[in-house]
Amino acid sequence: MILSVVLIILGFILLIKGADLLVDGASNIAKKFHIPEIIIGLTIVSIGTSMPELFVSITSAIEGRPDMSIGNVIGSNICNLLLIMGLSTMIKPVKFQRETRLIEIPMCLAITIIFMIFCNTGAQISTVEGIILLILFILFISYTIVMAKKGEQFDKDDTIIEIQTDSKQVSMLKSIVFILLGIIGLKIGGDLTVDNAVIIAERFGISEKIIGLTILAVGTSLPELVTSVTAAIKGNSDIAIGNIIGSNIFNMLLIIGAVSVINPISYNLSYNLDMIILTLGIILLSLFPIIPPKNEMSRFNGGIYFLFYIVYLAILFNV
Repeated sequence: MILSVVLIILGFILLIKGADLLVDGASNIAKKFHIPEIIIGLTIVSIGTSMPELFVSITSAIEGRPDMSIGNVIGSNICNLLLIMGLSTMIKPVKFQRETRLIEIPMCLAITIIFMIFCNTGAQISTVEGIILLILFILFISYTIVMAKKGEQFDKDDTIIEIQTDSKQVSMLKSIVFILLGIIGLKIGGDLTVDNAVIIAERFGISEKIIGLTILAVGTSLPELVTSVTAAIKGNSDIAIGNIIGSNIFNMLLIIGAVSVINPISYNLSYNLDMIILTLGIILLSLFPIIPPKNEMSRFNGGIYFLFYIVYLAILFNV
């Protein structure tokens, strides 16, 4: 039992470190080809923080554990939205960027609804639906690239956030080694996390659904948690909303899309309650910019999100 807990922690460490190495290696190679840093930040870095969810979900699906696979993504999205954004904005209020409140939040809501519809058609996400999700992911990536180039004009008086990457020159060979080590770390970390979470679930009679929505969800959201809370402490908490919305979209489109193309994912209809809570959380987020204080996610709003997450956990363990 203790060994399983230690191995899960080791798995999370490998997932986070593996994602870091993969991002560093890919970013260095991208800079070798003179790809702008903001494009790297909005694509490679953002996808990199979703790598733990991707590898855990793929591992779960391949091992025939769809509840963990789908639960990890839904749980991570709820954790990102309610817990991480709640904590970040409780530390420091966040100003909503113009494109975030007008485009990205409605886009995230629309994708969540599409995702929920797919889940409830035939109680699975089919290969065809997975392909549609991947096409939507490509369109979203195209949007981020366009906004990276034209966002300054779109935002006008709002501040454009640029995600800076390390400017040190690293050799191509070293970058490739980073990528390979990152992938290996993600694979081993995913295996350790899923396998030992199953052992603990069986030991205590906890369902795979609960494990996916809680332990795996929070564990694979650690990169977003560390990034957002650290940024908030340093007074840069305005990156939190964009990063979390982007991560949630990546989780639904890239991860579920990729996993369901590999192997259709069966969907337990009991997840609809969690999907409704996720949808309500995004609707609430869309209302924050228009209620006082306008265009700002205040500490009070963050507190509402945090309490919402506590209530969600209470419901989860009592249903």
